[in-house]
Amino acid sequence: MSADAEQVDVLICGSGSAGLCAAVWLSRFGVNYKILERRDGPLQVGQADGVQTRTVEIFDSFGLAEELLRESYHVLELAFWSPPPQDEGVEVGSPGTKGIRRARYAPDKETEISHQPHVILNQARLNELMIGDLEKSSGKVPPIEYGVDVKGVQVDNLKGREYPVKVEAVTQSGVAKTYKARYVLGCDGAHSIIRKSLGFKMVGDTSDAVWGVMDVYVRTNFPDIRKKAVINAAAGNLLIIPREGDEKVRFYIELPSGTGTKASEVTLEGLQERARLIFQPYEFEFVETAWWSAYAIGQRLADHFHQDYRVFLTGDACHTHSPKAGQGMNVSLQDGHNIGWKLGLILNGLAQPAPLLESYIVEREKTARELIEFDRMFTKYFNSKYRQDNGITPQQFADNFVKAGRYTAGQAIQYTDSAVIKTNGERDREIAAKITVGMRFPSAQVVRFCDAKPMQLVKGLPATGAWFLVVFAGDILDSQGATRLEKVSEVLAQTVPRFTPPASDPDSIIDRVLVLASDRKKVEQDQIPSFFTPVTGQWKLKCLCKTYADDESYNDGHGHAYHEYGIDAQKGAVVIVRPDHYVAKVTSLEEVIEKPASIQEFFEGFLIPQV
Repeated sequence: MSADAEQVDVLICGSGSAGLCAAVWLSRFGVNYKILERRDGPLQVGQADGVQTRTVEIFDSFGLAEELLRESYHVLELAFWSPPPQDEGVEVGSPGTKGIRRARYAPDKETEISHQPHVILNQARLNELMIGDLEKSSGKVPPIEYGVDVKGVQVDNLKGREYPVKVEAVTQSGVAKTYKARYVLGCDGAHSIIRKSLGFKMVGDTSDAVWGVMDVYVRTNFPDIRKKAVINAAAGNLLIIPREGDEKVRFYIELPSGTGTKASEVTLEGLQERARLIFQPYEFEFVETAWWSAYAIGQRLADHFHQDYRVFLTGDACHTHSPKAGQGMNVSLQDGHNIGWKLGLILNGLAQPAPLLESYIVEREKTARELIEFDRMFTKYFNSKYRQDNGITPQQFADNFVKAGRYTAGQAIQYTDSAVIKTNGERDREIAAKITVGMRFPSAQVVRFCDAKPMQLVKGLPATGAWFLVVFAGDILDSQGATRLEKVSEVLAQTVPRFTPPASDPDSIIDRVLVLASDRKKVEQDQIPSFFTPVTGQWKLKCLCKTYADDESYNDGHGHAYHEYGIDAQKGAVVIVRPDHYVAKVTSLEEVIEKPASIQEFFEGFLIPQV
């Protein structure tokens, strides 16, 4: 190793969504990381803008959702437009009858998908929010080196190497730099140098379908210009995405297929003319174009996602696809969200490397493959020729678009069994019918016991890096329920300290949340087991904020949380939730009491005992 090589625990190559989200976790864990970015500064104008509900949930868990929601455009309604049915004998020509007309409205998302909305905000602003959090959590300027081109990566296979990964780079002024790292994240986009340096290939294809995209300011009499709208016209397909700020809109425009059109040959004037044809008979004047581009649709997947579990690919470095479903930035960010907390636990000596790192590959490669399959289907439905050849009507197109909502919202991801996901077949459904192990923990309104505040339960599971034991104890005003909770608390109170460093707060590694099905006004604080009121923080005070009631609030109604989770209040349940809010395991209160070692055995599969 050269004397001037810089050593860092995690080197992140690329400051896009995946890299920054991973860094947010690492910063909260106090891990020594550095980001290398070839641009000479932060992203100014991003191409991505769709922020799906799952991403909003992630930002909320980080405490970053308030600004995001305030500044963004909220997508609430879909408008579907198509030519009038031929059997109406309508001539193409006059407003409301010729060319295109509105076929239907539909909600943008199902109510039960998420308590958070689907919003639109430029990727540059999302990056800015994450960079601001990096500075806030560390109290200093984030370690991002701009103007640095990564040239290659090499893993040293010799055992005992503390920093086995070497990365060579060069600054814009031509200064060569060498970095030594424990782990490297390749977050450097579709043309990833990290991927190419490792010899990994992108497998897939690029179709001859070409689409244009532009962010524009327009004068028009089209009535749904401020709604997300899908237009299937004789002249082609167009997708409207209103942008934040109430004026700018984005158009995704299908260009004629089979004509030899190449993305490199597309012009802004040609895009504008195609848009006018699709929107006929409505008038369109393009006042200003903020940005535009053209692309050929393709779906490709890397043939490997890691090298020796030391270098990991994320985001566009390992999966690329069409942008119309708004998945690119969101799925990439979730790659970083997945690997970040795992590296944080490992590098703090709290978790075994192999189980967590292997789970990243299993979980995100499966997600990427499903994304590619979905995108192929989604792209076909947007292709005019495919719909014509297969007899797909505008109504069928609209129905399938709405059905795809759960996937495009980021809520259809389900991780399979691993060290950090343990399913138990139908038994899981018997315990919690509406909670799926391997999927993200859903939310419902509850009332916080200590101050009567109505809130979403997930707000009690902040992104601190801790795991969560969510105990649904039922009604503890019933003597049997109270006794059962006491026994469960005794088991958990014996388990959790085993994985908690002696100098740390008792809730720092495995946190606890209690949800009662009691009339909270009749429950006294001394009826809550001490396990759920740990002594924490600088002042070593008893924490009273971990107990909630599934009860009526004063001003926000009743959340009916037990019903929403499919949990029988007479039986209760324990749900183990990962730091990234995915459900790792569900079990009954009786099983915890009868098999007191079961919870400990689960955590011993990946956490390192501290005492």
